[in-house]
Amino acid sequence: MTHPQNLRVVLASRPVGRPKATDFRVERAPIPEPAEGQVLLEVQTLSLDPYMRWRVSDEKSYAEPMQIGDVMVGGTVARVKTSRHPDWREGDIVLSSAGWQHYALSDGSGLRRLDPEMAPPSTALGVLGMPGLTAYVGLLNIGQPKPGETVVVAAASGAVGSVVGQIARIKGARVVGIAGGPQKCAFVKEELGFDVVVDHHAPDFAQKLAEACPDGIDVYFENVSGHVWDAVLPLLNDFARVPVCGLIANYNDGPADRRGPDRLPATMREILSRRITLQGFIVFDFPKEQEDEFLRVAGQWIREGKLRWREDVVDGLEQAPEALIGLLEGKNFGKLVVRVGD
Repeated sequence: MTHPQNLRVVLASRPVGRPKATDFRVERAPIPEPAEGQVLLEVQTLSLDPYMRWRVSDEKSYAEPMQIGDVMVGGTVARVKTSRHPDWREGDIVLSSAGWQHYALSDGSGLRRLDPEMAPPSTALGVLGMPGLTAYVGLLNIGQPKPGETVVVAAASGAVGSVVGQIARIKGARVVGIAGGPQKCAFVKEELGFDVVVDHHAPDFAQKLAEACPDGIDVYFENVSGHVWDAVLPLLNDFARVPVCGLIANYNDGPADRRGPDRLPATMREILSRRITLQGFIVFDFPKEQEDEFLRVAGQWIREGKLRWREDVVDGLEQAPEALIGLLEGKNFGKLVVRVGD
């Protein structure tokens, strides 16, 4: 596929509530030329992730907000098209942060060489990438599951939740997944091997979750918030651990006067009375050595058939805005990626 110009998607306006396609703009620009010490990357696959909703907001967060007109941020798998850097060769396949565009320049920092013979390169954006590492460090450092404990995972068919549950099973825990719809629930139960799966769309969801956790919940991996958290909170055991990874049910909330009920007083009361550990985290909080450990251990689990994954592939960079909007509403099934190049 030849791109005479660099097709890219930029932030056109800050979303208010649910993002709209018009909050993004597709542009064409000249393909940049690498200077000495740089490489030109040709993006093949783009990762879409919930954190992107935070980055387009101007509210205070763990990272600086994007500015209007910036190329949308995102992890990518790319091919080195042209190299003027001694450490990189034309044709190398790399993990990069090129964002929503066909071509990008890099000075080599932050690139990781990928071996397509070891695993499909797109796995570096999912099960062997940031989502997989997020699951690994959040569950093992904060959740600390013990054999026989009950671990509940929200968004269990997604990029992070699917890995959390499988690792918890490997560690000997009993795993209850929460997913949306019969197809996703069947995948989590039959393909990923969770012990029980509960559909959060069911009208009696809270009752079904309580029945699935007769001994309460020892670890809850939070990806969602909203009505899922409302059902989980009464079931948390004394000294339960709650790694807070995401709150996707709230990402599209509009102004404060249109938001849902205030859950904070009830939550704080239960945290105190049951001595619950509730800790937010960002994957980059943890040392680089743990990433190396994760890649080694997860690679072995994949070779042994203990760790599986599913991708939801969208074709064409122009489709990325609508795909991200759908991701925030739970329309994806598995790790969402955009096939940008060949």
